[in-house]
Amino acid sequence: MKKNLPKKWVQNLKILDVALQPILNIHTGKIFAVEALLRNYEEVGFSSIFDLFDAVYEDNLLYSFDLKLRKKAIKKFIEIDGYEKMKLFYNLDNRLLEMPDFSHGNTLKLLERYGMDKKTICFEISERQEISNTPKMQEVLAHYKEEKYCIAIDDFGVGHSGYKLLYDSKPDIIKIDRFFLTNIDTDSKKKLMSRSITHLALQLGIKVIAEGIETKEELLACRDIGCHFIQGYLIQKPTKKAAEILQEYPNITHILTSEKRTSFGNYKIESYLDKNPSLCIDTEMGTVIKHFQKNPHIEIAVIVNTINEPIGILLESKIKEYIYSPYGRSLMTNSTTMKLKLKNLLQPCGITEVTANMSTIIELFSNNPESVGIILTNNAKYYGFLSARAIISIMNEQNLLYAREQNPLTKLPGNSMIEKYLYEVSTSQEFYILCYLDLDNFKAFNDVYGFRNGDRAIILFADILKKNLSQEFFKAHIGGDDFFIAIQSSYEDEQKQIDAIMKIVKKFCDDTRELYSKEDKENGYILSTDREGNKKKFPLLSVSASVLMVRSSSKKRDVDTLNEIFSFQKKVAKQEANHISISCML
Repeated sequence: MKKNLPKKWVQNLKILDVALQPILNIHTGKIFAVEALLRNYEEVGFSSIFDLFDAVYEDNLLYSFDLKLRKKAIKKFIEIDGYEKMKLFYNLDNRLLEMPDFSHGNTLKLLERYGMDKKTICFEISERQEISNTPKMQEVLAHYKEEKYCIAIDDFGVGHSGYKLLYDSKPDIIKIDRFFLTNIDTDSKKKLMSRSITHLALQLGIKVIAEGIETKEELLACRDIGCHFIQGYLIQKPTKKAAEILQEYPNITHILTSEKRTSFGNYKIESYLDKNPSLCIDTEMGTVIKHFQKNPHIEIAVIVNTINEPIGILLESKIKEYIYSPYGRSLMTNSTTMKLKLKNLLQPCGITEVTANMSTIIELFSNNPESVGIILTNNAKYYGFLSARAIISIMNEQNLLYAREQNPLTKLPGNSMIEKYLYEVSTSQEFYILCYLDLDNFKAFNDVYGFRNGDRAIILFADILKKNLSQEFFKAHIGGDDFFIAIQSSYEDEQKQIDAIMKIVKKFCDDTRELYSKEDKENGYILSTDREGNKKKFPLLSVSASVLMVRSSSKKRDVDTLNEIFSFQKKVAKQEANHISISCML
């Protein structure tokens, strides 16, 4: 039984208040949940929430005190208009189970008293070092998971045990710590780490919340790496007034609508997509068996929750032995045999939006050697299933397309692939460095030394691009003596990428001298005829590079505008002493 609190703590509870902060679906902008955050702790004499809970813990009153706070949070939560369709995130102290007055079933009693379903509440357990105690965290996680509550790990990535917790306890949700998301749109290392965390969670069937989002660019970057939900000041600061919590936030829906991305070429996915009906997690096993018996061609069923959000898959092979066994079938259809319920046969599966870039889908699939496919959603709702066979077929088709569209001389991608890349740039909010490259004095060299040596010069430049630029660079051959390179970058890597471009310009100028006769090399020019038929001196081969930086904040970045800038800028580059012109889109 819980203790009656001393007068001091009863008075403190009257002063303490709860603020609510919304958590939104990152694809629709609609509310998913609110987090309850403790306020007014300064008024009762504590400099931080941690100090407050330490004091209650030292008095051996932590559990009883926390139950009173849960009641306060629930009472504030049910004042929200439409709370029935939301979740309430509530933070737990890892030391609760140490309390002598700890007992089972008190949260359920509270929920029932206020007419709330057990699925409504999600307990957050922090991974931060201040309150982190790994054994206690695991104990608390295990207890509330056993009680069938939704569990979230807060501040994921800043503690020492996060990945072990994922392995041991598999929470329902993780919240990526704000540290990794601040300026994620411009910090390539943070984006790489956040993407890795998100994709691992996706493979394990865990939902991801990006917390502390403060800018439009951070929001879009988190959406692009695969996060499911967002929380932060961009949406709303914590408020003590339940009436200020909205079902939908116009500023967020406007951003998501105006920046709606479609993945170029993903229209082909539709022809490969399996749109077989899903099964609800609450479906009786007898109905599940009949589903597979009536549809013998189906090997996989996507399992969804009551609002059609996918939570995993069921393999036909998992229940096959029971389908054909009278005894096993009896066990599976027996409602008292809990261990054979549908949720116990659920298998995690990668989940992403149908508008995701095909490379993201392939990455999710490839990261898990046991993957049987990827679930695709449309605005977070189940849309279809892309099987392993379908993904491999699409990959093969892309490889064939890539091979077919290669320039036959340089084996680099051609114009079609360049157009696709520029389309991705125009529909993205990422930072890109684009570069148009043109061999100077190529016609004169070709006229004097012949087409064969002209081809040698072009192949030489293509090889320099391949060998001296990192794999992250997109390298393409427009045709003739024109080339295109590009890279998705960040502010901090900007100079490094420009230096790499300057290096290839210099290297070609140095290496190409070997294509000339000794006399021409010594002269530093060749004699040839210009376009008007006049004999004149032409400098040795060089490269003009027109570099265009498309920042995350660049407004007008459509393909036509990009091409117009290059058309003008390449003329400027030829006039520069170092043959390089650099500009930035505003």
